[in-house]
Amino acid sequence: MPSPGRRFKSAIYEQFARVAKALASAHRVELVELLAQGPRTVEALSKLADMRLANTSAHLQVLRGAGLVESSKEGLFVTYRLADASVSELLLATRRVAEARLAEVAKVTRQFLADNAQLDGVDAKALRARVRHGEVTLLDVRPPEEFAAGHIPGALSVPLPELASRLSALPKRREVVAYCRGPYCVLAVEAVKLLRARGFKAVRLEDGVLDWAGLGLRVEATGA
Repeated sequence: MPSPGRRFKSAIYEQFARVAKALASAHRVELVELLAQGPRTVEALSKLADMRLANTSAHLQVLRGAGLVESSKEGLFVTYRLADASVSELLLATRRVAEARLAEVAKVTRQFLADNAQLDGVDAKALRARVRHGEVTLLDVRPPEEFAAGHIPGALSVPLPELASRLSALPKRREVVAYCRGPYCVLAVEAVKLLRARGFKAVRLEDGVLDWAGLGLRVEATGA
């Protein structure tokens, strides 16, 4: 019969494993990343993650069972949010380990950026300094509700679907920097492609709001 100490260790590690199991799905990792941008309804998450509503709901139930997300109901709609900031930290830590240990992460990223003509080297530290000093036109191309929940100070909210119609309001002689949800979000890649095609000098800031905050830099919010 196992000793009390062995039973304790087995029980506690089983609880730790529940968190790892909850993230053992590409779909659930993406849902956590989306919720790190702000609360969302199941319907909105289903659309953003390009998943069937039933599948999205099932994945959210797994995340809630592991205590990673919470939900509230208003009328017919259920809204999900991350349980607390530690879940965002877990997401960033998972990403950092994968980047450091899995060569496929860099390979897949390089190929995608090459296919989109955006493999040009960008000094991330220098670019952050220019953003912080207001030396560029900074565009947040995420949906407006994500911008309201938290954005990099000085950024203009220009959701990607609206970008083409709002180009005339941007100073063409000033470099434009676009960002979205982080280094693996494709919204900013599409924004830079469009901007360059229209004659703007444009680059992508790899950082999303989570990355920015993780560096100890200030994030602003303008709404609930």
